[in-house]
Formats: sequence, structure tokens, C-alpha cells
Amino acid sequence: MTPLLEVRDLKKYFKSRAGLLHAVDGVSFTLEKGKTLGVVGESGCGKTTLGRTVLHLIEPTDGQIFFEGKDITRPKKRELRKLREQMQIIFQDPFSSLDPRMTVSEAIMEPLILKGGMSRAAMHAEVRQLMDTVGLATRLENSYPHELDGGRRQRIGIARALALKPKFIVCDEPVSALDVSIQAQVINLMLDLQEERGLAYMFVTHDLSVVKYISNDIMVMYLGQVVEKAPADELFANLRHPYSKALLSAIPIPSIHNRKERILLTGEITSPINPKPGCRFMTRCRYAREECNKPQKLEECAPGHFVSCCCYKEINDLEEVNKA
Repeated sequence: MTPLLEVRDLKKYFKSRAGLLHAVDGVSFTLEKGKTLGVVGESGCGKTTLGRTVLHLIEPTDGQIFFEGKDITRPKKRELRKLREQMQIIFQDPFSSLDPRMTVSEAIMEPLILKGGMSRAAMHAEVRQLMDTVGLATRLENSYPHELDGGRRQRIGIARALALKPKFIVCDEPVSALDVSIQAQVINLMLDLQEERGLAYMFVTHDLSVVKYISNDIMVMYLGQVVEKAPADELFANLRHPYSKALLSAIPIPSIHNRKERILLTGEITSPINPKPGCRFMTRCRYAREECNKPQKLEECAPGHFVSCCCYKEINDLEEVNKA
């Protein structure tokens, strides 16, 4: 079965005075229709750049992107315009992503106007339908972004993304700027929409507790590279990479009786500008050894579970001994 989206060895480098900044460096994954791929990592790891490169908001340096089996790595202008109808994005900040001079109705209608082929009356009817779908009252259609709270603004962003009936949406930290109670509402809305419309999501976030709830598969990134990838339940049950373990240890447990060890990372972060071959996490890893200087590759350590660490077996054996 052909996946909805397939990315092969995708790279995105930016020129700087010091050299090439490797923002995304050899990332590969597949995404099926109606599924969610969670992409997690610290700020600056390249997860947002990955999503924007897949959508051609920025052009890739190298690699291949396939959508419904068709190579869309270097689309022509007309092809890209059609592609935008199938691939959309929900931005992180619901305020800065909206034009402050546009009303709710105008903001949601903008994609429909750009596509064309609909009468004004039909577009107004479609806007009202979209507002109802995302939980926005029709009385707000003439309101401006500054008159609304963060949750309602993000619902406008979701409605805009849905306007052209896409199949794939990049969700760039869509709930990180919202209150916790509003986060739950927006995430549940997105899950309902996914079930109703068969949407595929790339859910970019730094919040592991959120990504576990919404994702089918999770990909952990560090300095432009994938260090671990697995189904959500498998990843949380059997973390293999030292960096993934450090991320998981940062999730707070709402209990005073069940405390867990927090793994504090020390050492200098490897520069993403002209990085040397080898593990980019080794300068912060307490298990680093000489062989970590060699190029690392994703290795399947369990069915569907991949890890990029040459000594993950020894690390896990050592941790089991320490627990005993």
C-alpha cells in the first residue's frame, strides 16, 4: 500500500558566515492516511524546519518527497498551487498567523478566494459551515483577532487549514501557546476532525505528554537528525536512545509518592554548522565512548522501533544491572 507521504533522506542547509547550518540532515519517514506522526525534540532540533520543508514553504537542499506516490520534491509553480490544497499547516502562534485587519469570516474565506470557482454566497455558506465544524459561534464572524482569546484564534487557524479539504496537515506546536484547559479542547477537536475526514497529521511539539496522546508513531530529533523512531506505545515502554530517555525524564508526574530520576544533560551542544561525522549527542551523553565518533545509522532494535546509537544495547544492559 502506497503511503500518503514518504520522505527520503531529506536535507535542508542554510548558509551562514561560519559555514552551512545543517537544520535538517538526512531525515526519512512515511505517513499513512488518517495517522499522526509526532515529531519531538528540544527547540532548535529542526522539527519545524522539517515540516515547512515538506510543505515547500522553504525548499529542500537534497532528498526526495513523495505525496500519494508522486515525486513532489521539485514541483513546478502550477503543481505547487494544486499541492497546497492537499497539504496545509496550523501555525504555533494563533495571533501572529492571522491578519489583524481581517475579520474571522474574511480570514477563513481567504483560501477559498485564492482557489476560486465559488460564488460569494457559496463561500459565506462554507465559512459558516467551517466555523460550526471547529466550534466557533457564527456571532463571531465579524470579530477581529484581538477581540478573541487564544483558543478561538487557533480554531480560526484550524478552519483556514480545513477550508480546501486537505489530506495532510503539519501541526506546528498548535497548542503550546494555549492554556492547559484550552489545549485539551483543541487536541480533542483535532482528533475528531481526523476521524471524520481521514486527515494525516505531522504533529510537531516539544511536549511529550501531548504527543503520546495524539500520535500513532513518534520520531525524536536532535540537531537535525532522527535519533529514535517507533510506535507511540512502544517508544514510551522501551526507550533506547539516551537523549529520548532524558526528554522523557522531564515529564512531571502528578504524584508526590511516585518520583522518578531526572536525567540532567550537561556538556556543550554540538554546533549544527558543518558538524563532524558521528553522534551529535555524544558531547552531552554520559555513556559516550570512542566509537560514537563514527557515523551513526538508524538500526531496527525491535519491530518498527529504530534507534541511532551504536551502543544502545550496552547502555540498556548497564541500566538493568543498576536497577537490580
